Amino acid sequence: MTLTSLSIVDFWIILAAALCAAACALLGNFLVLRKMSMMGDAISHAVLPGLAVAFLLTGSVASVPMFIGAAVVGVLTAFFTEWVHSAGKVDEGASMGVVFTGLFALGLLLIVQAADHVDLDPSCVLYGAVELSPLDTVMLAGYEVPRAVAVLSVVLLIDALVVLLFYKELKISSFDPSLATTLGINSRFMHYLLMTLVAVTTVASFETVGSILVVAMLIVPPATAHLLTDRLGVMIWLSLVLAVASAVLGHFGAIWIPSLFGFASTTTAGMMAVATGLLFGLAVLLAPRYGVLSKVRHRATLSLRILREDVLGILARAEERALTGHDADRPLERVAGVPETLTTEELREATLARPLSLRMALWQMVRRGEIAPSDGRYGLTDRGRSQGRDLIRSHRLWETYLARHLNLAGDHVHVPADRLEHVTDMAERLDADLDRPGQDPHDAQIPRPG
Repeated sequence: MTLTSLSIVDFWIILAAALCAAACALLGNFLVLRKMSMMGDAISHAVLPGLAVAFLLTGSVASVPMFIGAAVVGVLTAFFTEWVHSAGKVDEGASMGVVFTGLFALGLLLIVQAADHVDLDPSCVLYGAVELSPLDTVMLAGYEVPRAVAVLSVVLLIDALVVLLFYKELKISSFDPSLATTLGINSRFMHYLLMTLVAVTTVASFETVGSILVVAMLIVPPATAHLLTDRLGVMIWLSLVLAVASAVLGHFGAIWIPSLFGFASTTTAGMMAVATGLLFGLAVLLAPRYGVLSKVRHRATLSLRILREDVLGILARAEERALTGHDADRPLERVAGVPETLTTEELREATLARPLSLRMALWQMVRRGEIAPSDGRYGLTDRGRSQGRDLIRSHRLWETYLARHLNLAGDHVHVPADRLEHVTDMAERLDADLDRPGQDPHDAQIPRPG
């Protein structure tokens, strides 16, 4: 199948899946922010007694009574969960577990005792039947439209309208319910409004992605978007894009990927969950701020910067010793004489850096014009000398600050100051706070700025 050969059946399947994923993801953003990611799972399990009661009252498995029964019990699930959490002082996760397992067990009992003649397809309950949605149609404005598309369109529209109308209230109550209350926002009402929408959306999504996989659509796209941004508005739009992308990728993946291994096609809903999981995995790896690779790159960059500054400080002290004949701050007994330049091996011993890291740092410093190699030794340039003096000044100011304000002994200030010296933008504030000291606790001269 190619995009040019996309049939009307595939179009309706993708549209139903995309509407379902978008409706779930829209509300899922607020569940993720409220740390209630498993509420969708709780509701999807707990609606079983609602289905059973609807059958008992109507004697049929018509969609409308089943939908109403499941939606009512879904709302009750949210209410009972909050009641157990508040009245019983039970952890919110534990209260979810108590409520949905109790209701799920009640539903099983009702079905076994009174509705065991109803044909319940387990695979449909678990994975949905989005592939069959084009077969069940309704007439809208003279056009034959799949019922799932019509229902999910209405649900998505309602969800979007509520989020637009109560965006500020949902945002504040999700981040800080106490602040919302002080601002006159009824955070409890916003909670139950959100839970009602989640229940209705979850029930409406059953036939599309199933009661289990609906959790993936509720949580994974918003969680993926949360890795990519810290702004709620951007997060919502990203989650919607990711949800729709998972629907498209899921449908085509269900058709194409099994055929690559000699198997028949699989369920679209299942591949939607796989697709959204893969997108989440990519975000975990590649997210610009929270991604694994970004954190590794940031740590590597920071480590190299600190190593470069250590090298500058060591070479600056070598020049200082060559001029003064001593360095009370950090004596380097292993260096014979008083050379102004050091070899790679001497720098490695002084910094305790790995050879590869040191070579990378030295290469960067040469390119930046901070040091210059000569006969296998490295010395400071004018630019590097200025930066080295700033580091020594920062180090000795921190030593003075620690000795004066924290009452650390002179032989205990070097190690913490060695770590703090890289915060050079604090030097002026330290200098002013210490009344422009001339010497550090080791009687070493503190360089003046410039």
